[in-house]
Amino acid sequence: MYQKLFATQSIADLQKRARPEATSRGSLSILSLTALGVGATIGTGIFVLTGTAAAHHAGPALVISFVIAGIGCALAALCYAEFAAMIPVSGSAYSYAYATLGELVAWFIGWNLVLEYLFAVSTVSVGWSGYVVSLLAQYGVNLPHTLVGAPLERGSGPLGFVRTGDYINLPAIIIVLVIGGICYGGIRQSSLINSIIVAIKVTVVAVFILFGACYFVPANWHPFLPPNNGSFGEYGYSGVLAASGIIFFAYIGFDAVSTCAQEARRPQRDMPLAILSSLGICTALYIATAAVLTGMVNYRKLDVAAPVALALDTYPQLSWFAGPLKIGILAGMSSVMLVLTLAQSRIFLAMARDGLLPQWFARVHPRSNTPTAATVTTVVGAVIVGGLFPIRLLGEVVSIGTLTAFVSVCLGVLVLRKTKPELARPFRTPLPWFTCLGGALVCGGMMLALPRDTWLRLGVWTAIGLLVYGFYGYRRSRLRVPVVASAPRVAVRL
Repeated sequence: MYQKLFATQSIADLQKRARPEATSRGSLSILSLTALGVGATIGTGIFVLTGTAAAHHAGPALVISFVIAGIGCALAALCYAEFAAMIPVSGSAYSYAYATLGELVAWFIGWNLVLEYLFAVSTVSVGWSGYVVSLLAQYGVNLPHTLVGAPLERGSGPLGFVRTGDYINLPAIIIVLVIGGICYGGIRQSSLINSIIVAIKVTVVAVFILFGACYFVPANWHPFLPPNNGSFGEYGYSGVLAASGIIFFAYIGFDAVSTCAQEARRPQRDMPLAILSSLGICTALYIATAAVLTGMVNYRKLDVAAPVALALDTYPQLSWFAGPLKIGILAGMSSVMLVLTLAQSRIFLAMARDGLLPQWFARVHPRSNTPTAATVTTVVGAVIVGGLFPIRLLGEVVSIGTLTAFVSVCLGVLVLRKTKPELARPFRTPLPWFTCLGGALVCGGMMLALPRDTWLRLGVWTAIGLLVYGFYGYRRSRLRVPVVASAPRVAVRL
């Protein structure tokens, strides 16, 4: 039983899966991959969660939280780069864990990647809704509050929720359906649209930093580190660490890049460069934006769905830029949802091909090569979650799922260095003991700083996943049930 639960996939088989046909050629260049990383990274984390993290946890010291999260991400990114170059397959941390830590761990990671990406799409859709409401209000169009808010909020009710009186977040549902339609059309079209949007939102962020710095009020940074109010995670040093765990959600972009490894033209070279370059670009923009935002507005006022819009609305001199910036932010969030939807559908695809999920998830459209059933499932799940739950709760759930995956990848590199030292590694993580253990410790520390109810929800989600694995995945795993030779096969690049 132990050997079956912790059986690993053959690295050679995974590498063959990366290029099933000698003539197969990926469709994504290094610029496209980097754009995917930036597209998945700059979004709700910078435009929404900066406000809630500053207001509830770190104050102006949110800048330090971004530095801590960036260090953890940099260490994890080096580990991801080694795996992505060596095993360029769909599945990201799930596939890496399957090759190193065994099937049960891989299932745990894959199940939490579903938590990460599915809830991330929902989280971004809620932030997108907040900016749409703000933009329309600027032009005199006020949507009914009951149709733009979450009907459930954290509280003392059953399962930790209480009713808010709102009916549903309709704009969040609409944008998820639109993004799902784009993803259904195929990776080439999605990548082109994403690259255009990324150029727009990077420009918008740069302009906000440039002009916002002119309205920096030093008094808003005093105290820079608000004193702890007696509760762990509420200001003080523990608040800085808690905020780093929450805004870690903002850094999942390079993880999304690794899910598209099979569609890269030269994955051994392009994947490490794309992962590291997208992380570097986004970290610099995050730190600068956090500094300017908390300097423009007192941190206690930033607990809103659209904190950047609030900062601009505070200064009438910047009203000329408020409209274009909100449009750029909406475009930026749209690209985040697009990349995350692509990533989630490919996680479903990888798990289904391994037999751990029903083969329905492995269905691929014959013309667009899109995992259609997996895409539809992702969209339906995101519509339900985004329409019902508030952004703060969703962001915490996504962060703990992301951090779990990062810890596993950091440890997986060390395991594979020990068990398979002979494997060719086009990219090698430098100083592996320091980098891997440092990444695991930093990410693990941020997990411990997250609220207790977030851990409870992770436990419930994990329990559900273990039931699915026990009653379905364990019995139908490709490691124990060979693929039927007569089954129809479709040649795809994914």
